[in-house]
Amino acid sequence: MSVSVARDVTEHVKPPRAVFVPFRMGHHFGVPFHRALQRRIVLDALGLLETATESGTIVDLPLTWAQARREGIEIERALP
Repeated sequence: MSVSVARDVTEHVKPPRAVFVPFRMGHHFGVPFHRALQRRIVLDALGLLETATESGTIVDLPLTWAQARREGIEIERALP
């Protein structure tokens, strides 16, 4: 199982299963403090373990870095 931010590398390496998130390098689970997003990515990745029917499956998660960052900024502003 792989969580990838570099689809081209993932296609080349061919892990058994992978989820692709269109985020910046080093931000595989989004932005700091965004627990809901991080949980979603982990659960989607684990779900793929159950649903993938063939080796080499890559699932693109319907997320955007811009939205994740906007939500992250709001979360950070609400912190004490």
